[in-house]
Amino acid sequence: MANGKKESSSNGLGMMSGIIIVACVFVGWLIWQFIMGAGSNFEGGVNTGHPLPGNYLAMVYKGGPIVPVLMGLFLMVIVFSFERFFVISKAGGKGNLDTFMKNVQTSIKGGNIDDAISACDKQQGSVANAIKSALIKYQEVKKEGFTSEEASETIHKEIEEATSLEMPMLEKNMTILSTLVALGTLAGLLGTVTGMIKAFGALATAGSPDQAALANGISEALINTATGIATSALAIVTYNFFTSKIDTLTYSIDEAGSTIVNTYRKFRGSLKS
Repeated sequence: MANGKKESSSNGLGMMSGIIIVACVFVGWLIWQFIMGAGSNFEGGVNTGHPLPGNYLAMVYKGGPIVPVLMGLFLMVIVFSFERFFVISKAGGKGNLDTFMKNVQTSIKGGNIDDAISACDKQQGSVANAIKSALIKYQEVKKEGFTSEEASETIHKEIEEATSLEMPMLEKNMTILSTLVALGTLAGLLGTVTGMIKAFGALATAGSPDQAALANGISEALINTATGIATSALAIVTYNFFTSKIDTLTYSIDEAGSTIVNTYRKFRGSLKS
């Protein structure tokens, strides 16, 4: 039953991601066509004319049909970065994660398991939920009187199960961000190539080269290059930032799990002595 709910939730999130991707490309096209391509940005009041001096919107518009794709990719990076930021922030819980971990570690080492569980209830979030599951399992094995090794295996298994339920949500859409790193560069490169084809086409004309066509081709190539690099750079920064955040959350759960296991070993050791 739980697996069925998990699969339907995953399918729903996948569909939502697809809708966001299509929406970003569409919005990118709207920006390119109606904002950058507005007649007021060009000489003669039409977008077939030359850009007005210093009008960067018109200059980017002249980058050609690859520009709306690049705009869509850039918007995807922004939208999915905000989405990941809110999800990962929520996973950390309501309070400061470092403070929470110190309090929980102190409570566990002091044998105050109920206080640690209470702190998890207040903190909430994926980390607190996983630690709470391990603490509840700790109390169960303590009552059942497992040996240290049996308890270690049981508690570790509980932590792994809790983590497998809580952490996958944090990885969601991270593959999209990592893909955008490559797609931004490749789309920019494609725009660069098409621009250079136009530039060399202008050079290849019989008689004197068409200087306007040559300039437009080079301009299109450089605009697409710059937009693609900007998209990839932003995607790299956000991907690495969120990967680091997820690693921190995972480490916090593992650290708490080790403390719980060590505390139980000390408890069993004190009973034997």
